[in-house]
Amino acid sequence: MSATLYKQIQQFYDASSGLWEEIWGEHMHHGYYGADGTQKKDRRQAQIDLIEEILQWADVRQAENILDVGCGIGGSSLYLAAKFHAHATGITLSPVQAARARERAEEFGLSSKTSFQVADAQAMPFADNSFDLVWALESGEHMPDKVKFMQECYRVLKPGGKLIMVTWCHRPIDHSPLTTSEQQHLAKIYRVYCLPYVISLPEYEAIAHQIGLQNIRTADWSKAVAPFWNVVIDSALSWKAILGLLRSGWSTIVGALSLGLMSRGYERGLIRFGLLCGNKL
Repeated sequence: MSATLYKQIQQFYDASSGLWEEIWGEHMHHGYYGADGTQKKDRRQAQIDLIEEILQWADVRQAENILDVGCGIGGSSLYLAAKFHAHATGITLSPVQAARARERAEEFGLSSKTSFQVADAQAMPFADNSFDLVWALESGEHMPDKVKFMQECYRVLKPGGKLIMVTWCHRPIDHSPLTTSEQQHLAKIYRVYCLPYVISLPEYEAIAHQIGLQNIRTADWSKAVAPFWNVVIDSALSWKAILGLLRSGWSTIVGALSLGLMSRGYERGLIRFGLLCGNKL
């Protein structure tokens, strides 16, 4: 990962994570609103439901040693550690997030079951065959080398272990390439959210085959999660959120003002929410 992109991602999450937690809580990812996206539910419950639906879809019934790639402030790590009575390790580029995740682990009595550190997901500081579940929820979109990222996830996975990757994608391009308008729309999203680029779910699946994953499954849950962005937009209109934005700095303000880019991206079928899972033999 280039030093410039690394710093951009780090600074973005250093600045915005505190406000996100204050308004939304510990889970820094989409919510699940039913397969067709029509279920009405509490916004935080929707995020927990997403985790549970992913686990059910991927048929994860137990885990002992979990790696949470792009752990944020420890939302998934702590949830999975508690659910499976497992040890969870979280990595992030943000020192602020890692410190807050450790604080939250202590608050929940899970310090002995979790560890959090600053690390690059494309060069992880772990031995081969270390984890029986590698969980990457909305972090792949930040990776400048998607192949290297997935190779690293595969490397640290134990034989018999499972990789679950859930990530922002653009629409499949096997029948028609992205239009100029679509490319411009994506470029705006990349600038706001510090993304080098995104790829389609079929492209991720091809990489999964290339690196040797077995029992590969994919799914597109765009309809199920698309309402999330309008819920976020509504929450950003409160005085508490507005004051928090002013305290958090310009990059967070720009991110908030650009929430409609994601909402419109889903509406036009450009942005997709892709799931992939597979095993290491």
